[in-house]
Amino acid sequence: MSLFRRISNLFFRSRIDQEIDQEITAHIEMRVEENLAAGMSSADARRDALFRFGNRTATKERVTSIDTALMLATIWSDLRYASRQLLKNPLFAGTAILVLGLGIGSSVTLFGFVDAALIRPLPYSRPSRLAAVFESNPIGPRFHLSYLDYLDYKKLNTVFSSLDAYKHDDVLLTTPRGLEQVRGSQVSDGFFRTLGVQPILGRNFAAGEDLPSAPRHVLLSYAAWQNRYGGSSNVLGQSVTLDGNPNTIIGVLPSSFHFAPTEPTEFWSTLHLSMAEDRGAHGLSGIARLKDGVAMNAAVANMTSIGEQLARQYPKEDTGRGSTIAPFGEVILGNMRTILLVLLGGASLLLLIACLNVGSLILVRSESRRREIAVRGALGASHLRLLRQFITEGFLLVSIGTVLGLGSALLAGQLLLRMIPVLVLDRMPYLREAGMNAHVIAFACTVAILALLLFSVLPAMRLYLSGKSLGMQAQLAEGGRGSAGTLWRRVGPTLVLVELATAMVLLTGAGLLGKSFYRLLHTDIGFRPEKLAALGVSASGMNYTTDAQNVVFGKSLVEQLKSLPGVEKVGICSQLPLGEGFGSAGVNIVGRPQSKTRYEENGRVVSSNYFATMGTRLLRGRFFTADDSASKPAVMIINQAFARKYFPDQDPLGQRIYNGDPTHAMEIVGIVEDLKEGPLDVETRPVMYSAFDQEPENWFYVVVRSTLPEQMLLPTLVAAIHQLDPNIATSDETSMSVRLHDSPAAYLHRSSAWLVGGFAAVALLLSVVGLYGVISYSVSRRTREIGVRMAVGAERASVYLLILKEAGKLTAIGILAGLICSVGAAILMRKLLFGTQAWDAATLAAVAVVLAVSAMLASYLPAHRAASVDPAHALRAE
Repeated sequence: MSLFRRISNLFFRSRIDQEIDQEITAHIEMRVEENLAAGMSSADARRDALFRFGNRTATKERVTSIDTALMLATIWSDLRYASRQLLKNPLFAGTAILVLGLGIGSSVTLFGFVDAALIRPLPYSRPSRLAAVFESNPIGPRFHLSYLDYLDYKKLNTVFSSLDAYKHDDVLLTTPRGLEQVRGSQVSDGFFRTLGVQPILGRNFAAGEDLPSAPRHVLLSYAAWQNRYGGSSNVLGQSVTLDGNPNTIIGVLPSSFHFAPTEPTEFWSTLHLSMAEDRGAHGLSGIARLKDGVAMNAAVANMTSIGEQLARQYPKEDTGRGSTIAPFGEVILGNMRTILLVLLGGASLLLLIACLNVGSLILVRSESRRREIAVRGALGASHLRLLRQFITEGFLLVSIGTVLGLGSALLAGQLLLRMIPVLVLDRMPYLREAGMNAHVIAFACTVAILALLLFSVLPAMRLYLSGKSLGMQAQLAEGGRGSAGTLWRRVGPTLVLVELATAMVLLTGAGLLGKSFYRLLHTDIGFRPEKLAALGVSASGMNYTTDAQNVVFGKSLVEQLKSLPGVEKVGICSQLPLGEGFGSAGVNIVGRPQSKTRYEENGRVVSSNYFATMGTRLLRGRFFTADDSASKPAVMIINQAFARKYFPDQDPLGQRIYNGDPTHAMEIVGIVEDLKEGPLDVETRPVMYSAFDQEPENWFYVVVRSTLPEQMLLPTLVAAIHQLDPNIATSDETSMSVRLHDSPAAYLHRSSAWLVGGFAAVALLLSVVGLYGVISYSVSRRTREIGVRMAVGAERASVYLLILKEAGKLTAIGILAGLICSVGAAILMRKLLFGTQAWDAATLAAVAVVLAVSAMLASYLPAHRAASVDPAHALRAE
């Protein structure tokens, strides 16, 4: 057949049908004539011709299937028929599409974040070969390097093709409006070559540009180029003043580039450190690229060996220190991998429940259509055609549900991104890439195909197999109601058991995460966050160069802010609580022999009224006072953890602590309660507090307690600081309540609890509805039995018991299976739990009670309906 004829067939289907009918009729008439010529009667001749020819409809379908255009026409006909079927059953169609869209939307949304964080490669060349390099110390395994140690690691290692260093420090940008504190990072000259990143404009840092004598050059982030320079190509060669030093702009980094440990950096400059640096001054981080063929464990062994060698070579600075490395991807992800996989698992369980609900609806509906399918088969429809009709109906249902799910996933993904605090998102810049892409669409298509197999092929195969076993006549006689009941009594309870067990897992996960979040927020942080504002202050090093100037500056600033209306107390600190917990100093106790193991603990510098401003309790001794100046003996305040660790059996007050030089020892004059200097979910470590007047800086944080709302007070504080000196830069304006609420630990625990809780609530609803459907259908099928029982004297209570016993059995089995699965799932996510055991008995019991009560309430309605049956009416029922 010509191509033109095939295409025309698609548009003139009625004509083609007429031609086929005419040809079939002609064949039958030819057989009739042959039979008549053989001596048959007219009736026998026609009956024999029809019998030999076979079913006209089946023959017509076989002819149609040979022609591609006609095949497309029949598919279009199937689609129209499937659409009519859905429109005839709007409640079924709407429920199935809504539940399926909900399941697909939740799983696709979470997969988008998993794809951005775990699947899509980082924006570097061969990112799997990158390793983060750390120095270990008594505090932990991942701390900063010193510059001289970094140079030795770079020279002595045999496993890296390159090793570079970086550090993240805010810098003061000179603008026409004055000084502005901006995000900046300093890197060694080969940093971007190690990452495999090239500027999109200009050039990279050249070898030797990180030496002290080299000119100062800077690379711009893409955002800084767009926001500060309008994306102009003339930016190259322009000068920008950072921390009072002029720098020449030599390039612009790609828009796709991000580096999580230092985000959101605007200006990238070189280190300009010298060999005169103190080996004990640790402030750098390392990034290395493994040589081809070198495994990570071999690199760990090599760096460990070098760390031990440096500890022997420089015992004063490096005793107790070592070196460790880890895959860079694992370092920047942290516990996000576990969190995302747990959330994706929760979404997948919700999808499973949704598919089971929709599948059960379709299965029962397909069984009720047994007579329809039998009639179509008797009229000549082939098994393949019937299967194609089921696939078409399933395809239409899944397509609409998938489109709905993708749309909801797109909206939900954007909503979730907007809900992430900016500071948290800055630490996870890869999440900004979450959204619709080829990976996410492929995942959605995979889910849709699996759903299509479940919703179309299985019901069709069920009908085909039952048709083979019952035969056409039995199917026509059976009708559909009884067969549907037989199948539903067999399959329905099994589906409900799976739903109940899955809901139990999700509810347990939500309960454990919620309990962890509650305990996290109620952990003792050592201060009162309410009505407490905070902001960073940076003064130019050109105007505040000496300790005396910095002391005067700090006191003037405190007095300026204390004079504001509503301000009660003002304090100064070198680092705000609830941070990363970095910043350490050596610990040696006067009168004790120095240990072979070097001890280091967190160190902070605070003003005399800092603890009173924070609301931190003094346990023993005294706070710092205005008399604790540089001319007086150095003093120190410690926290409870420090006292417990170093003075378990003696009085810490009066003891003297020094870092390296015993002549500069500081006397312990006070003990305060443990203030949460590090992350919320990390155990509070020992901390040493030094007096600001004895160790002043020209950059610090100010904390202000007032009677006014913090957000109302912050603009007033900034204006007052600029009134004191226009060249002072402020940054990170926040309230301590917000800092507590939006801290990375709090956000991750909160978002995990809310998302899994949402999945669990929907799963509970779907599983309870499923149980209601099973019990309700069971009641409808046992109407005659119930009527007989009541007619012979059964009490309403016994009918209630009969129905609730059936529901209770299903519920008990589902909960028991769910308990076993819940403990296993909780063990897998134990890294996300804070102060809560994976097998927390109270949570498991509470979840089991909630699920049991919900299930029995759902079963009460059909039980009440059964107990209210009129025996006379029931005995007349089918």
